[in-house]
Amino acid sequence: MNAIEKVEKQYLRNDLPDFRVGDTVKVHVKIIEGEKERIQAVEGIVIRKRGDGTRATFTIRKVSFGIGVERAFPLHSPRIDKIDLIRRNKVRRSRLYFLRELKGKAARLTEVRMVKGKAKKASDPTGTPAE
Repeated sequence: MNAIEKVEKQYLRNDLPDFRVGDTVKVHVKIIEGEKERIQAVEGIVIRKRGDGTRATFTIRKVSFGIGVERAFPLHSPRIDKIDLIRRNKVRRSRLYFLRELKGKAARLTEVRMVKGKAKKASDPTGTPAE
């Protein structure tokens, strides 16, 4: 462990959930307006995660009033109050930039539900394989 990692270690957060690219998350961000501080929630699909340590960032995308909005957050920022994992989706890419070109139902991802520690597709409620 070099000197930079030792200094950065004290700024790492360990209260964040384990989320991945493709997950729908709700990020609670502290906003300062004048002298007041409030919490604003932003919900969207994680389209990118990059970096490690204190330099780690993630980008979420949502559609607001018909316009696609992307916002990048430093993962270990003190401005992030908390991150809620809303939905886990099945993806086969590490960057979901293709969602920028899609709209409506075409932009949906396949949801994966967690049951007793195992993942299963949302289309199969019983968990038994289709024959």
